[in-house]
Amino acid sequence: MPATNAPTPDFEPPRGDVSTELLGLLSRDLIFSMKFLGESQLRLQRYFHDFMIDALTAEGVTQDTHPLIHVFVERHAILLRDFVFSGVALSRQFRIEDIERLTGDTSGVLRVDIWDQLRSHVQMAEEQFRAQLPTLPELLDGLRDPSAGGGARP
Repeated sequence: MPATNAPTPDFEPPRGDVSTELLGLLSRDLIFSMKFLGESQLRLQRYFHDFMIDALTAEGVTQDTHPLIHVFVERHAILLRDFVFSGVALSRQFRIEDIERLTGDTSGVLRVDIWDQLRSHVQMAEEQFRAQLPTLPELLDGLRDPSAGGGARP
């Protein structure tokens, strides 16, 4: 979604808005990290699948002896893949200042766009909660304090 405010160096987001508070924390709390997608994920998962099958076969664990071994292997191949990619991503983090410098963003366009996205998603989350609100009191009755008297709602 494009920014709704013109990205200018003097952009002044509204005060008292949680998105604005988060914008003030970007330099400290926001990092950009890598994420491997598509064929890279599939290739590493296949590698771990084959690696585990070979290692288990060497230990006498095969499809013949353990008919459901592929379920175990598939799940663990995904876990190992995610472990590797998470480790690499954590070792290569960039702060917003790094990204701004790398992209040549001297006017704060990225920060305005991030603020706009934060604000939009906060509003969507609030709307989703409000839509569920009418059914929540009944769903939460099981969490009432029994000593508060009354038990269930009328």
